[in-house]
Amino acid sequence: MPISKPIKDKIKSLKKDFDALKKGKESLLAMIDETEIPEAIYNSNAIENSTLTLKETEKILLDMEISRNISVREVFEAKNLSRVIEYIRENSKGKEINIDTIILLHQMLIGNIDDKIAGRFRRKGEYVRVGTHVAPAPEYIHKMVDSILSEYNGDLTNYFLDKIVKFHLDFEHIHPFNDGNGRIGRILICLQLLDLGFPMIIIRNKGKQKYYDAFREYDFGGKTKRMEKIMTLALIESLHKRITYLKGDKIITVSEYSKKNNKNLSNLLNSAKRQTIPAFRERGGWRISEKFK
Repeated sequence: MPISKPIKDKIKSLKKDFDALKKGKESLLAMIDETEIPEAIYNSNAIENSTLTLKETEKILLDMEISRNISVREVFEAKNLSRVIEYIRENSKGKEINIDTIILLHQMLIGNIDDKIAGRFRRKGEYVRVGTHVAPAPEYIHKMVDSILSEYNGDLTNYFLDKIVKFHLDFEHIHPFNDGNGRIGRILICLQLLDLGFPMIIIRNKGKQKYYDAFREYDFGGKTKRMEKIMTLALIESLHKRITYLKGDKIITVSEYSKKNNKNLSNLLNSAKRQTIPAFRERGGWRISEKFK
């Protein structure tokens, strides 16, 4: 099901504001992006069952000591994903995604974790499954990935977010790697958005079940509606955050806003989750401009 016209119009309006406000404020925008990296890493790794907290992720990226024993693997998972995010931030413009790019990102992600599988698709005899979905046999992977890349890069008609949703669902259905498929898939979403001049998005660990349900809906019914909702809300929230910062508004918690304006907190939080108000999350908490009316 294609994304509705009202949602397209909302994204178009927010993108227009974002583009106008960011002129001359590139350093501020870069700062916002950089401070968001630990949160992006924490959420993407947590979806894959990493035990690291957000605070621990931040400490690892700053080479600070952690108060508990954690595995070397989890340290590398955080640091490697940080390298991948930095790479796409610096190399997104005009970069058509191809198999070489995907392989490079996987090498960066899995290198020093499992070098035997880093930077290559699954080979003969290497099968993976996600829940009840058994991924296609290794013999078909290269052709299938090439096909979805051709579909995405060659489609000049459909709405950009519909294309990104479909590509993500197809990529995860193929599950081309032995490990790291989810994290690479979410990185590719961000790379596609950056190439189009949009900010990166975060798919949150707290919404993991809905995210998994979206794959099941597609794998067993070919439907895309759930994933469309997840991505549109994530993109609108990302735009709301950057627009609020770029305007220079004072930012407060939604709870503070509720008290100052005598508004029902539960209703405000529900509106934030639906993105019918320009609220956004930082470190797991909802925030909003003090000026919002």
